[in-house]
Amino acid sequence: MTMKDNRKINEQLSEQEVLLLRRKLDLLLRTGKLLVESAADTNRIVRNMYRVAAYLGLPEDKLHIDVSYTMLVVNVSDGAHSYSKFQKCEKHGINMTALSEISKLSWRAIERDYSLDQYEEELNKISTKKRNYTPYLVAVGAGFACGGFCKLFGCDWIAFLFASISAFCGFRVRARCIEFGINVYMSIAIAAFVSTCLAYLSSFTGLSSTPYHPLLACALFIVPGVPLINFVDDMIDNYLLVGITRAANTVMMVGAMAFGIVLAMRLLVMEDFNIDKKFSELSMVPHDSYLIYAIAAAISAVGFSMIFNIQRRLLWVVALGGVIAVCTRNFVNFELGFGPVIGSFMGGFIVSLIAIKAVHWFHVPNHVLTIPSVIPMIPGVLMYRSLFTFINMTGVIGEVTLAMSNGINASLIILCISLGVAVPNIFARRYIANDRQRFLKEELEKRKARGKSIQ
Repeated sequence: MTMKDNRKINEQLSEQEVLLLRRKLDLLLRTGKLLVESAADTNRIVRNMYRVAAYLGLPEDKLHIDVSYTMLVVNVSDGAHSYSKFQKCEKHGINMTALSEISKLSWRAIERDYSLDQYEEELNKISTKKRNYTPYLVAVGAGFACGGFCKLFGCDWIAFLFASISAFCGFRVRARCIEFGINVYMSIAIAAFVSTCLAYLSSFTGLSSTPYHPLLACALFIVPGVPLINFVDDMIDNYLLVGITRAANTVMMVGAMAFGIVLAMRLLVMEDFNIDKKFSELSMVPHDSYLIYAIAAAISAVGFSMIFNIQRRLLWVVALGGVIAVCTRNFVNFELGFGPVIGSFMGGFIVSLIAIKAVHWFHVPNHVLTIPSVIPMIPGVLMYRSLFTFINMTGVIGEVTLAMSNGINASLIILCISLGVAVPNIFARRYIANDRQRFLKEELEKRKARGKSIQ
């Protein structure tokens, strides 16, 4: 064999290696894309991608991963060669089932010696899998979630029903707007407008003793609870750019919701009936028993779980988590007198503490259990009351103070909910991470011994 023939063989081998590497990077990016577009926090995205990279045989010390809100970048560099690949992430939703299944797939691929074709096939199944609930069933869940919020604010059951119907209609309107290609923020504003108008019209029936409470809760299905919690998680984990982007997106969503509500109020104002004043002065302090709190919290948590596409088998778990979170918050707030900020922290803390153990019982990521459970504590009303006051200023003394007070209280409550969820994980993460890393090394060694490593 001549030197020229050897050179051709080496070039062919090199080309095959490059093609294999590109395919591995493509599978890694597609995995990360699913996580980003399913609303995973950045720490989880990076952690899962490194685990998949270990399955793919990509050395961790030569692999570099960069995550942003709309773009993923991976690079493999050994000093002599460097290969990079980019992946655009455009469709952002919430899919807790996808988060759980990707986590399981990353472990299963190692344990069962999946080939690249098998891994790609399983990844395609996750990306094309139908959601657990039909669109109209999700809308019903969103409606009852807002009804649960309304009940937590102290309304009667008739107002609960009106709030649920108004939210159901608003949710379907938003879905239709997005299907028609309308801008996502404009869709939110239209949905908030429709929900608020319907809630206002329900006050004329005379059937409820709390006719204006549905105005407080009818649009709360829009409140971006998951992005808010992910924003705080990312900032704590030092993923500042992604966290800031999530925060900006959240502000835009809340601003669009406030705009829709304010527009509805402007159209509904009568000369002899100032609905603006009634809306802003409605009390959010409930006066029901803890049994009612528990029922409302469970309904709200289950409703949001359906929006987040959580597995059906976990609905009762999340409902129980919502009951624990809300009842803990109310006990610390009203009974012990520590206020809603500390109460919200303790509600999130207790739920997260239980979830650290529960994830081993139900084999799902921590956030799948904790986030839907604490969502009923999100102070959506305070958030858009703050924006509502800023938008609706008339020069009256104290308006700025009121707006700032609502905004600061809402921000503190959100921060404390997120900290309550995060703190137990921060303390447990080192132990859990070390345990998982040890288990991962053992599985990789077993795989290598079986001669099944992907080269």
